[in-house]
Amino acid sequence: MGRSKSAERGDAPVRERIAAIYRAESQRVFATLIRLLGDFDLAEEALHDAFQTALERWARDGIPRNPRAWLVSTGRFKGIDALRRRARGAELALAATPDAIVAPVDPAAWDAVEDDQLRLIFTCCHPTLPVEGRIALALREVCGLRTAEIARAFLVSTEAMKKRLARAKATIREQRILYEIPSRNELAKRLATVLRVVYLVYNEGYAASSGDRHIKTALTTEAVFLSRLIVDLIPQPEALGLLALLLLHESRSRTRTDDAGDPVPLEQQDRSRWDRALIAEGTALLQRAMMSGRIGAYTLQAAIVSVHAAAASVAVTNWALIVGYYDMLLRLEASPVVELQRAIAVAMRDGPQAGLLIVDRLAASRSLRDYHQLYAVQADLARRLGAIDRATESYQRAIELAQPGPERRYLQRQLKQLAG
Repeated sequence: MGRSKSAERGDAPVRERIAAIYRAESQRVFATLIRLLGDFDLAEEALHDAFQTALERWARDGIPRNPRAWLVSTGRFKGIDALRRRARGAELALAATPDAIVAPVDPAAWDAVEDDQLRLIFTCCHPTLPVEGRIALALREVCGLRTAEIARAFLVSTEAMKKRLARAKATIREQRILYEIPSRNELAKRLATVLRVVYLVYNEGYAASSGDRHIKTALTTEAVFLSRLIVDLIPQPEALGLLALLLLHESRSRTRTDDAGDPVPLEQQDRSRWDRALIAEGTALLQRAMMSGRIGAYTLQAAIVSVHAAAASVAVTNWALIVGYYDMLLRLEASPVVELQRAIAVAMRDGPQAGLLIVDRLAASRSLRDYHQLYAVQADLARRLGAIDRATESYQRAIELAQPGPERRYLQRQLKQLAG
């Protein structure tokens, strides 16, 4: 006999709670399962088995007091069962199983997730792996980005990215790379890649490349969490600068989207709702990084955002200082995207015509030919100059290139207002 509709409705709150636990805890549980099982693919399978079991049991027995510990314990035993099935015999499986799997798990260690996540991110960023393989693997396994999302970030096909990820995991397995936080002498070799991973994760959350909301809060929260752990472990200037950058961005998060989840431009944001505590914390970290004398790209980006945070409005923002910071950033790390961002600041300092000259030069170079933001900026500057036909053409090109979702809807509204 099938279940009644009322029983299914009764399960709905439990399913919603499990979905929330999955969003909040799955990457932490996964990191611990990798430590306990010693294999990426086995840990991923065990994670999904644990959540499937939770769907079945928690609806009947209720959600346990410590869901994370329950999921880790259940996932571990699911992993052992999978090993036994593969080996076609318990003796063979246990003989081939690391001691960490067979030994009882100390419940007091279930909450030490921070160390597990750091172990995982440093393992993914091992210098034995190619740089792009390190970043891709960490984005997939530490932060849970989908393979298609990572492929878009690297401008390769999803199939190519699947192969890249498989090679990286195979290298870790074949080279027997230890799942550990490296010694202090080894940290510096991996720190730059680790910071890059955290930065990319935050970027994906800050302006999502897919989905129906402009901000993916789960990713921004995870990036800030990891950044804090790294600063606690190794408070080097660029680690401080990255955390400062993320906190200063986070201070505006409540005002960056409307009720529908679509982007709100800087000039329209309610600055009274910016989080002053985060601004103070980010500014203090920025000052520590700047005073070190070793100023890197993340520190300079944090300095730019700090100027916005200190201004009462767009009109009174110190755009000359922002342009100066962008000049320093370009000398340190030349990038057409940074040039585009600088063009916006130049337009605010010197007028839209000055900014549009830079944007047109970038467009002519074809370096950003498939980047929708280039045409969005071009359209906005042309609109401000009264060049309506040109602005219309640029908005249309930006809309063609933008992924379906919040940014495309925003651009479509801009184009509609222009036509009106």
